[in-house]
Amino acid sequence: MAHVVAKKGTHIKPSGPAIAVGPTLPSGDARFVAVAGNIGAGKSTLTGFLEKRFAIQPFYEPNDSNPYLKDFYADMKRYAFHSQMYFLSAKFRAHLDLARLIAAEPGSVFVQDRTIYEDAEIFARTLHTIGVLSERDFATYSSMYTAIRDTLPRPDLLIYLRCSLPGIKRRIRARGRPEEQAMKPRYLAALHQAYEDWFARYDLGPTLVIETEKLDYWENLVDRVELVTALEGVLKGRGAWAEPVLGEQDALGR
Repeated sequence: MAHVVAKKGTHIKPSGPAIAVGPTLPSGDARFVAVAGNIGAGKSTLTGFLEKRFAIQPFYEPNDSNPYLKDFYADMKRYAFHSQMYFLSAKFRAHLDLARLIAAEPGSVFVQDRTIYEDAEIFARTLHTIGVLSERDFATYSSMYTAIRDTLPRPDLLIYLRCSLPGIKRRIRARGRPEEQAMKPRYLAALHQAYEDWFARYDLGPTLVIETEKLDYWENLVDRVELVTALEGVLKGRGAWAEPVLGEQDALGR
């Protein structure tokens, strides 16, 4: 299959579903795929789709409990640095574990649901932007993050799930998770802007953008073919269209 090449932000088919490919990626080489996007953009849904359609191994970080989280919610300014440093170290360990798996299984392709980059570039940065994380603490955190980031293998492909802020709010309301319902609109708006700013400056490798409000790859066959066609040429050993068996999924964008 011919490799699709486009500049970041351009569409493969102007009149069709919004899928865009960034910097050129050699055909069939991607073994480490990262999925990024705001709360409710559909990261878990896409990860499940990639697992079913392409037999890609999903990689989820261990569900460790952050010992600072309760204190953070009680006194955000006092415990923001402690909490974010814990999350950073946990993401670092998870990323290293994934790197070992990739090295040990050369024939496999892995997909990571949320990256270490988002922890720093989105959540820590947003806490700093809204005045919760001090300038000094954010500078120290950023220095540690940069040192860690530069030692880690980069994703062969970053899939960015874009959804408008009103769309994110609708999905959060619809799926009804208590911890999300409590989010303040200002914080959610800051996260949305942080994601857009981060993706605009992302330069660690090839990207693919999915406009999730325009693409229903679970229910719409045409949309599904569009997505699979875009991915077949870049995922190692994953070619030839075949209709996946789809189970019941959360269409609200997990």
